[in-house]
Amino acid sequence: MGFLLFLSEAAVPLIIFYIVGFGILSKRPVFDDFLNGAKDGMKTVAGIMPTLIGLMTAVGVLRASGFLDFLAKLLTKPASYLFLPAPVVPVILVRLVSNSAAIGLVLDIFKKYGTDSYIGFMTSVLMSCTETLFYCLSVYFGTVKIRKTRYTLGGALTATVAGIAASVFLSRFLV
Repeated sequence: MGFLLFLSEAAVPLIIFYIVGFGILSKRPVFDDFLNGAKDGMKTVAGIMPTLIGLMTAVGVLRASGFLDFLAKLLTKPASYLFLPAPVVPVILVRLVSNSAAIGLVLDIFKKYGTDSYIGFMTSVLMSCTETLFYCLSVYFGTVKIRKTRYTLGGALTATVAGIAASVFLSRFLV
């Protein structure tokens, strides 16, 4: 265990020294390469900023308007047939768009039901088995200007459904 702790603490400095040392040995202008990479990164951030702002605004509007609660109540009955507790439904919906907003909902669930409860366990597994689907599609595909996602959306939704099913299965049989 001590070796793993040492390795985890030493990994980042070792990687930095390796990169800088490799650059110096191969006679590359390391600092100039770093600055060029930082410039490219800032251009990327500037390019995806409108998408990020739009997504965060949409999630905020959905939560503040009460539409998310309405939709969750509407889906509670069908979700119960799939063994999904009602408090988990909003997490599933928000998780598709925003990880930080979903974490806020998860923390609310932890406060109300506890982390060791059935609902808390299911929410934790759900967060680790699913992805922020629309966020990833809009940001990553938007960054490289891909407009036609072809089979990506269907595949990602299938993976999300599999993650939800895994969280239900694991929660029912492990708790």
